[in-house]
Amino acid sequence: QLQACGGGLVQAGGSLRLSCAAAGRTFRSYAMGWFRQAAGKEREFVAAIGWTSTSYADSVKGRFTISRDNAKDTVYLQMFGLKPEDTAVYYCAARRNIVPVTTLNEYDYWGQGTQVTVSS
Repeated sequence: QLQACGGGLVQAGGSLRLSCAAAGRTFRSYAMGWFRQAAGKEREFVAAIGWTSTSYADSVKGRFTISRDNAKDTVYLQMFGLKPEDTAVYYCAARRNIVPVTTLNEYDYWGQGTQVTVSS
């Protein structure tokens, strides 16, 4: 079970930190990812993390940072310099393989989404 939280309403240029807690899984052996889905659009890759390796979508590079705390079974997405186009429902996902990938259908477990709204 994945539980994401930390979304909210923020002005452009602001920051938010999303958290996703994993329960009932061997967390440290899973790659974790964040995806987002804007209204009327398909779900898209945002960031992923393995043991230490990370991957980011071009649209968020330099603004977002993914990290994990294996002691807390939690993955984070720190978002800086938010833009209105970052508005979406953000989902965390877990993959039964430590290699982080960007493909949505490679992930095995999904949490409920958390809404991020960036006002201009």
